[in-house]
Amino acid sequence: MKTHAPIINDSGPSDAGQDAAGRWRARDLAVLWHPCTQMREHPDTLPLLPVARGEGAWLIGHDGSRTLDAISSWWTNIHGHCEPRIAEAIARQARTLEHVILAGVSHAPAVELAERLLAIAPRQAGRAPLNKVFYADNGSAGVEVALKMAFHWFRNRDGHDSGRTKFVALENGYHGETIGALSVGDIPLYRRVYAPLLVECLFAPSPDAYLAADGVDAAAHAEAAADALADLLDRHRGDICALILEPRVQCAGGMRMHDPVYLKRVRALCDAHEVFLIADEIAVGFGRTGPMFASEDSAVMPDLLCLSKGLTGGALPLSAVLTTQTVYDGFLDDSRDRAFLHSHSYTGNPLACAAALASLDIFASDEVLARNRDTSKTMRDLAAGIGRHRHVADVRQAGMIVAFELSRDGDKRTPFDPALRIGLRAYRAALGRGVLLRPLGDVLYWMPPYCIDAAQLLQLAEVTLAAIEEATACA
Repeated sequence: MKTHAPIINDSGPSDAGQDAAGRWRARDLAVLWHPCTQMREHPDTLPLLPVARGEGAWLIGHDGSRTLDAISSWWTNIHGHCEPRIAEAIARQARTLEHVILAGVSHAPAVELAERLLAIAPRQAGRAPLNKVFYADNGSAGVEVALKMAFHWFRNRDGHDSGRTKFVALENGYHGETIGALSVGDIPLYRRVYAPLLVECLFAPSPDAYLAADGVDAAAHAEAAADALADLLDRHRGDICALILEPRVQCAGGMRMHDPVYLKRVRALCDAHEVFLIADEIAVGFGRTGPMFASEDSAVMPDLLCLSKGLTGGALPLSAVLTTQTVYDGFLDDSRDRAFLHSHSYTGNPLACAAALASLDIFASDEVLARNRDTSKTMRDLAAGIGRHRHVADVRQAGMIVAFELSRDGDKRTPFDPALRIGLRAYRAALGRGVLLRPLGDVLYWMPPYCIDAAQLLQLAEVTLAAIEEATACA
């Protein structure tokens, strides 16, 4: 009879030392296909880190090694790994109700979470608040929900011949890797292979401050990008159902940041052209840029707000789309095909909702946003020293996100030859020194869990500088 390989207890003597880590690497490479990875690079070019457990900001190996998770494991573990209050909330919920269909059925965690999300959601003077929540199970799915809602709302209002079938997104933006989400992204690495499958999208110039001409500040560059958007909307008047963007930071696009004035202009332009504004805060929500939501930096409320990643503190997959009564009312009718036709088996999963509620409790009890303000100041001070390295072209920060743009001799007009793979070299150098970075091209960034302390930040800064030095030594 065929049997499965036994699960090895990481605390047992058979898992001690480098031999245990090596066995786990071999077992992994025999069966797993890793995401966003050229598997041919494993394990020779791209090191594989076998993790036995997590603890706060640390990833702990089978050999007892400790690696600082400087990127919150793809920006999700905002309170750190194995946060006991979230773990206990999940365990308590699992003893009561682990899952139930959400179509025609309700349960307390889904209702309570929706109430609390709406209570803390961005608000804007003169606008009716966000007051409805639709759940999905990951960030890309949340974006799909928002796109479909916007399109379907106009179809319900205008009929089958509605001309509002197009979306506007920003150059260099990223919103996920399902087909709809990929269609509104503009990063060639992700979209070029699948281009024949994608729906049409119009791309507006990015307000990315790094692209500003010499002598032009971030606000002026953002205003110019908004002017270009206004022209695009004028040229496609009556064709567009929604505009989607990442407020303040284009994360997967290289942690490129823009001035908050841009979102103010976008909100006004969307109103003038009767276009829904979708804010993708999957990565930047829950305190990453400073306030609870990045839209608050601009005192703007979107029509649809997409949340995921940090929503559950990184413990379980869940996403939520918050929207207005106006959007909700557009689907109310006796006709079945006017209902919103979207579902996931795990929509509103009670375990995930319980984790999210526990995360929100931590924000309240630990005064996380206030603590983050102090942490971000320390990050800024440490990053300043790294910014003086000769191959650092730019250091930028939005709250708990810091990015270092590497370019030859610090000149953004002379990027490194991609064949040098400077970012990968830096990744390897940092990992060898006990810090997990995952560069975006030649951009290194910090997006640590909020529990990171001063000593860990100092280690992060020292290793980052050493990694840059080692990676650029070949240049």
